[in-house]
Amino acid sequence: QVQLVESGGGLVQAGGSLRLSCTASGDSICISTMGWYRQAPGKERELVATISEGSTTNIADNVKGRFTISRDNAKNTIYLQMNSLKPEDTAVYRCKVDRSPSSWLSRCRVDYWGQGTQVTVSS
Repeated sequence: QVQLVESGGGLVQAGGSLRLSCTASGDSICISTMGWYRQAPGKERELVATISEGSTTNIADNVKGRFTISRDNAKNTIYLQMNSLKPEDTAVYRCKVDRSPSSWLSRCRVDYWGQGTQVTVSS
């Protein structure tokens, strides 16, 4: 299995910046595409950004230009640099390892989620 630990959340004023990190451990063979998701109170969980093993990125339109996702494969870590934060960015941010549906290993055919880290942006 894969274990994910996030860090870097906190309280920041609008216009400020935070850098989230997520470190994966366990079965490295299961670790391919990783990403960040967020969920605000009363709202659906939404994709923020994903990054493949080859560092191909996908960033949601509402954070594009403000957020950047990156990866350090040697450390099994992904990062989310968040700049120009807005109150609407307030949410619990969770890291995910995407499932590998075609894997021979059943433990790779499931998504893995971190516990989440709270980001609060004040106006």
